[in-house]
Amino acid sequence: MKIAIGADHGGYELKQHIIDVFTQRGYEFVDFGTNSPESVDYPDYAFRVGKSVTGGECGCGILICSTGIGMSIAANKVTGIRAAHCTDSYTAKMSRHHNNANVLAMGAKITGVAIAEEIVAAFLSEGFDGDRHERRVEKINNYKNS
Repeated sequence: MKIAIGADHGGYELKQHIIDVFTQRGYEFVDFGTNSPESVDYPDYAFRVGKSVTGGECGCGILICSTGIGMSIAANKVTGIRAAHCTDSYTAKMSRHHNNANVLAMGAKITGVAIAEEIVAAFLSEGFDGDRHERRVEKINNYKNS
């Protein structure tokens, strides 16, 4: 499974570290930027990663900004994306098991490098439990703002 990864300036350094880990472990990924610590607008990267997942180019995505909040909010605007802001490996696992999250959002200013590696590993190694959770995810997918 190919992994989409993107960050704004606040998440640039952590993104580069995660890319190094991916390279060392032989993961296939697409880097959607940013490519420097210069200030950029996080929604641009959230939308690129989200569209790559919903379009089928990548199986899941990882987004990093200073807190992870902005990226998760922006990514969830892409139809079909279920972005989860995770701060530990348990929330990453549960986002997959119960919510079928397809994008992980993390905050570089609130998550250390070692914890970020654990979060990413948990997110990538887990799958969706289905069953009663399928019904709930479908309700989210089918909701139309009225």
